[in-house]
Amino acid sequence: MAKKYDPATAIQRIEQFGEFGGVNPSITDSATYTFLEEKTMIDAFHGETEGCFLYSRHWNPTNKYLSDVLAAMEGTESAWVTGSGMGAITTTLLQLCNTGDHIITSVTTYGGTYAFFANYLKKFNIEVSFVNITDLESVKKAIKPNTKVIYTETMTNPMLQISNIPELGKMAKENNIKLVVDNTFTPMIFSPAKLGADIVVYSMTKFINGKNDAVAGAICASTEFINDISNVNDGTAMLLGPVLDPLRSSSILKNIGTLHIRMQKHSENAMYIAKKFVEIGLKHNYPGLQDHPDHILMKSMMNEGFGFGGMIAIDLGTAEKATPFMEMMQERGVGYHAVSLGYFKTLFSNSGRSTSSEVPVEIQAEMGLSPGLIRFSVGLDHDIEASFQLVKSCLDDLKLL
Repeated sequence: MAKKYDPATAIQRIEQFGEFGGVNPSITDSATYTFLEEKTMIDAFHGETEGCFLYSRHWNPTNKYLSDVLAAMEGTESAWVTGSGMGAITTTLLQLCNTGDHIITSVTTYGGTYAFFANYLKKFNIEVSFVNITDLESVKKAIKPNTKVIYTETMTNPMLQISNIPELGKMAKENNIKLVVDNTFTPMIFSPAKLGADIVVYSMTKFINGKNDAVAGAICASTEFINDISNVNDGTAMLLGPVLDPLRSSSILKNIGTLHIRMQKHSENAMYIAKKFVEIGLKHNYPGLQDHPDHILMKSMMNEGFGFGGMIAIDLGTAEKATPFMEMMQERGVGYHAVSLGYFKTLFSNSGRSTSSEVPVEIQAEMGLSPGLIRFSVGLDHDIEASFQLVKSCLDDLKLL
């Protein structure tokens, strides 16, 4: 087991200054960059220069600042930022896989990721096996000679299962497979690269940025892999162009400095709410509680000091019960009936009809996704007891308890 990592301190130790000594790095919003000598430009196209910028679809100084901080947070050699979380996921997988290759993935995953695996990759004749990622034996049995990637989420969406990254990492290395882990739900709580993952991807739209004012993604990996995806000749990121705008990079870079404090508060509030759900007998799912099947596994992998995360799921049995409950919670000020997560306000949605709607209903049933499951992204409420009382009043008035 890898030694627990301190991502918050790793970020704090990075010093980045603006060109005039500003405590925030300067924003470079240039699309292209001048060269004093023709030879330097030629060398840049060949990847033979250091410290030179060619074109912002390839690299941008502001994006590099954010990438360096993300690499420090994850404990990887390098990172690259994208225009969305799906941009990070698709870039990574299309770089690793060719026609005829095979991917193993958790059947419980974000709906957009599921759709990419189940529907989009067919046009490239890339085969995908969907497994219960918590059943290591099923993962092992799914490995084929042409398997190139095992893909999972550290905490799966929306079932909140915990993937055993160390064991999956060992399995991957023994079979010359890359382990790719989406850590969107649990930044700082887990450091997948330290636990055995080869590549870590994020939707920075969520907790990392925390403001829901930007769509962005990240790929954290070895220098070799980052150089490969940004290669001007055959790099997936360079040729497909999912680059993040530098103005957004600058905004996210400033927000990431408070990520550790926000994760602590999200976790604190979610734990409070989860315990209250236990008290009132509501069917719930929270990995921070001992009744969660992966609680001990999570404790064995998580970094200290950031809690168990801000995500909770409850099950009301049917969508017909979930719908008026969510609408009433929004009316009474609990939070917003909206997709996404990691916002400072609590967000809630019926996963089967929203963020997992790309997953066929029969597959939802097989993976245990109830039609009445509501996913909560618990916010940064100061008076969390008052927030819980609002939730309970909705449950009581709708006679859902």
